[in-house]
Amino acid sequence: MILINLLPHREAARKRRKDLFNVSLGVSALLGGIVAGTIFLWYQAAITQQQGNNLVLETEIKKLEGQIKDIAGLEAEIAALRARQQAVEDLQSDRNLPVHLMTELVNQLPDGVYINKMTQLEQQVSLTGVAQSNERVSELLRNLANNTPWFSKPELIEITSGSANISPKEQKRVYNFTIKVKLMRASEAEKLGAKTAEAAAPPSSGPAIAASGTKAKSPI
Repeated sequence: MILINLLPHREAARKRRKDLFNVSLGVSALLGGIVAGTIFLWYQAAITQQQGNNLVLETEIKKLEGQIKDIAGLEAEIAALRARQQAVEDLQSDRNLPVHLMTELVNQLPDGVYINKMTQLEQQVSLTGVAQSNERVSELLRNLANNTPWFSKPELIEITSGSANISPKEQKRVYNFTIKVKLMRASEAEKLGAKTAEAAAPPSSGPAIAASGTKAKSPI
């Protein structure tokens, strides 16, 4: 006996394959969604943590900026206090500047040079006087520049020839001059004097003494 299947088996197989495909597609989509959600949550947690770290850093930066401003304010106050202290010290030292001015000017004035007028504006001193010759004026300039720490940068402003009456019948040729020189403050003069003394100090003679002692012992 021959059996003939008249049912639509091909359509049924096709339907089963289609249903299996749809189930596989749904499972794949579900797994993909789970993986994507997991990655999204991980990135979101990392972003949240980094934002928290950034917030902490911003807070610390603001604290440091405030501390820097405080330090800058303290430095400005310290600089102002030092400037005031220096001003007070300069005022105290400047009280004796006229004494040093007169003393050093007398010590450095060569023979044959006379000062007729002297004016002072802050630390600039102007000297007007009479000299017997140009050489005397040059000597005065050298003395003011090299022989004292209380004067610096002497400058010859003007020198002119003239005559002085020695007696009713005798006149002598003289030279009228004007010199400007800077008067140093006490602190500056002390530093310059210390440098000059150190430069003028003789070198140590220790090695020469040792050599001499060795030579004295050799004949024995």
